[in-house]
Amino acid sequence: MSKPTNDQIRQNVRSRYQQIAVNEVAVHSSSESTGSCCETPTDFKAISSQLGYSNDELSAVPEGANMGLGCGNPQAIAELIEGEIVLDLGSGGGFDCFLASHQVGEPGRVIGVDMTPEMISKARTNAIKGKFHNTEFRLGEIEHLPVADNTVNVIISNCVINLSPDKQQVFNEAYRVLQQGGRLAISDIVMTTEFPPDIKNDIHDLYSGCISGASSIVDLTAMLKQSGFSNISIEPKDESKSFIKNWVTGVNIDNYITSAVIKALK
Repeated sequence: MSKPTNDQIRQNVRSRYQQIAVNEVAVHSSSESTGSCCETPTDFKAISSQLGYSNDELSAVPEGANMGLGCGNPQAIAELIEGEIVLDLGSGGGFDCFLASHQVGEPGRVIGVDMTPEMISKARTNAIKGKFHNTEFRLGEIEHLPVADNTVNVIISNCVINLSPDKQQVFNEAYRVLQQGGRLAISDIVMTTEFPPDIKNDIHDLYSGCISGASSIVDLTAMLKQSGFSNISIEPKDESKSFIKNWVTGVNIDNYITSAVIKALK
């Protein structure tokens, strides 16, 4: 079987998240999964609590913004300051954008970018419901950001960069749009042990489920350096294995991946 192209991978991921946006199904709800990131919308708060969100944070966003997606709490590690401009890569229903909005306040600004029109529509509706006047959502791919050069203070992202088939280009774009002194503060999945072929070659459920697209810490560090970033820190969160192990049935997936906090400076 021929190796899938980057565009085929990207289209498969887009299709999966369109389904999630429209039907509010969980990312880990395939036939091979236990649905650990929630099988129904009523589970989303419990799952997000596992990811590190407080009850106050979960209550501070419009209903429908939290879709139970992610592998951490990026805005909690970003050390946001009032007045800053924040960019969220893969903003989904707007959950992390709205939390960032509270932190940067009215003088600040939050931009969410997502490649699915359905997610953008959902996030914009949520912004109106929550009266988030300093938050906007733009349709685009994280490999080709609809953002001007040197305009952003902080980039956050929650379990999204692993979904890109061209991660080097994602980091190149992140570096481009950040102002000098700007910072990257993301939560993502990293590979801790080489995947066996059956996991590595699954571009459907396991790739779009934030598993087989994960890169190693060594490779991520090299990509960040190549883009120009400095002060690179990638800190695995071993406690994340407690929920990752339930993402797929019949496979000890926590032997191969973990969530990590990734930080870097321009």
